[in-house]
Amino acid sequence: MKRAALTSRMMALLLLLATASPSAGLAQDALQPYQLVRSLQLVQDRIAAGDHAAMPMQAKLLEMTDARLRAADAEDFKDAKNFRALLVYGMSGGNPVTVEAAVSRAASDPQNLAIAKGVIDYLNGRPGEAIEALRPIDPMTLPGDLGAFLALVKGSLLATDQPAAALTLLDEAKLLSPGTLVEEAALRRSVGIAVTQGDAARFALASTQYVERYLYSPYASQFADSFVSGVIALHMSISQDKLADITSMMDPEREKVIYLRIARRAAIDGMSDLSAFASARAEQGRDGNTNQGDPRALLYSSLSTVTSDTIEDVRTKFGKIDRGKLSDGDRALLDAAQAIAGEVVAPPASLPVANPAPASVVPSPEPEIAAASTTDAAGLPPVEGAVSEKPAMALQAAAPAAPNVSAPATDAATVLPASAAAVAASADTTDPTDAAMTKTRRQLDLIDQMLGAAPK
Repeated sequence: MKRAALTSRMMALLLLLATASPSAGLAQDALQPYQLVRSLQLVQDRIAAGDHAAMPMQAKLLEMTDARLRAADAEDFKDAKNFRALLVYGMSGGNPVTVEAAVSRAASDPQNLAIAKGVIDYLNGRPGEAIEALRPIDPMTLPGDLGAFLALVKGSLLATDQPAAALTLLDEAKLLSPGTLVEEAALRRSVGIAVTQGDAARFALASTQYVERYLYSPYASQFADSFVSGVIALHMSISQDKLADITSMMDPEREKVIYLRIARRAAIDGMSDLSAFASARAEQGRDGNTNQGDPRALLYSSLSTVTSDTIEDVRTKFGKIDRGKLSDGDRALLDAAQAIAGEVVAPPASLPVANPAPASVVPSPEPEIAAASTTDAAGLPPVEGAVSEKPAMALQAAAPAAPNVSAPATDAATVLPASAAAVAASADTTDPTDAAMTKTRRQLDLIDQMLGAAPK
């Protein structure tokens, strides 16, 4: 109740300051820096809770706070609350030039100046120096508002090299500042770090807490990216029941989108069980509103079974998909899947009868093999996010190299066609079915390489 009342009073003050009246500037100058920074924090907390309408107010407050801190003098910073506010402003996305200039005018104790140096290094993209400056400082010994931000910054800086220490610091940030933008950011970053650590329990807990508290934050899309990647990376450690528990706290539309993204990633990575589960949940819907017939769910659930015994059923499903409702990337996936399915059911091409040729007129196989490689690569559609030139160039570069390693002898009596290059060298033991399957496998491998470069 007390927090709500304070928030209401601060919002009324902010509305006054945001007006274009001449008195607005005077009121701004009359406020102490710590009052403006506290107002900024309240607005940011509302944004984290899902109040997107407060984002313009945040921009206005950052502008006002920046102007006030640039005008602050040494006398202002004799109040410890104002110096702490300066540091919090810097760690809230403030202007590093303003922070550095204000610190140069302030006189404070060595610990606060060390924190200031670390914050300035952090804002200016010098993480190594920032870590060294902040390493000896324990956030739990500082006032709550400053300690929470410092724990968040230190945790972010250590996330790559010391993930276990980073998770501990992020836990401290959550403890010091519950229900705020600091907790939102700490939970969001904990999800990603837990994935790199392979910690399924931590991943599930942080994801559950984030969905419960901050699902409507404007930064929730970053959580969604980490969540989908985590489900794929930790799929052997997270049960489908646990996944369903977490997503059940989402609204139906967000749940559907999450499951569609999981289904796509799982299909591309060959996780047929997970892809089928996620596709089914996406189609199932909630509250009697199903998503049956969603072309994305139909595509993703079918991708992992392209080469199975049910290939005819899969081809039928592909034919029913409305291409007009798919993104460019998904249309490319559909084209690739249909191409593979066509190769699987196509009758094997018979090999031409080998005709003996005099040794003196044995042709060089390089151009033919290179042409075949180019045809295979050019026949595949581009995939969303994939650099299609790379696999094609790699294949073209590798194909001519093979004959150079084992070039045919000058007294060879037989020349095999390029389509048989990956089959046994002996013409007497070559089977047309083997040749067709080898070609299909080669195309599957190439498509796998291209899909592997698709957005995760």
